[in-house]
Amino acid sequence: MGRLDGRAAIVTGAAQGLGAVYAHALSAEGADVAIADVKDGRALAEEIASSRAGARAIARITDVSDEDSVEELVAKTVEAFGRVDILVNNAAIFASMTPGPFEEITPADWDALMAVNVKGPWLCARAAVPRMRAQKYGKIINIASGTLFKGVPYMLHYVSSKGAIFAMTRALSREVGGDGICVNTIAPGLTMSEGVLAKEEHLAYRDQVVASRSIQRDETPEDLIGALIFLSSGESDFMTGQCMVVDGGSITY
Repeated sequence: MGRLDGRAAIVTGAAQGLGAVYAHALSAEGADVAIADVKDGRALAEEIASSRAGARAIARITDVSDEDSVEELVAKTVEAFGRVDILVNNAAIFASMTPGPFEEITPADWDALMAVNVKGPWLCARAAVPRMRAQKYGKIINIASGTLFKGVPYMLHYVSSKGAIFAMTRALSREVGGDGICVNTIAPGLTMSEGVLAKEEHLAYRDQVVASRSIQRDETPEDLIGALIFLSSGESDFMTGQCMVVDGGSITY
């Protein structure tokens, strides 16, 4: 018996990287999984579906910054699985971003990042909550970043967006708690995902980040699975509006 048997989950930004790890982990605990991404996630869906008896997964091309695309994602998830219990708002612009002074960020870059990193989670929650309300149960897990606690320089739009995500978690948890819906945040540290490993600009401060940790090693995507499953499962049914920092002890608060 998995901790998520009978549940259906949506993971955004799940075609690769951290999102793909999240999707696999949720399925391993028994959840049906909808993989949402601007990239084609069908190969991952097929991989998950063949990973265990009874596993089900679908893939949808989804732009989380587009209302119609998000509404279609949720509708197709309900059509495939009959329900939506878990929403993991993972899609975000980070790995493709080039760090630099705040005055060199263009308005277009700012707007594009905010559309995905902030507007996207809001639209996804907006589309999923009515289904969760109808069943009087749901888990929304927003993915923030340890950078919001540190005020990391040279990525002001990104850090601002992740601060907004935590604020959104707090406010939304107040609105939907009476409907049996929990809203929480995971704040990872610098994690050696595919996108980060491919970007020299992000690896440039890898040693500095590791040195700041109580557990002085690289963070891997697998380090986040425990928090993800806990917040997705009934084990966290009386926990909402919170942020779990998973970064090896770089931040203690």
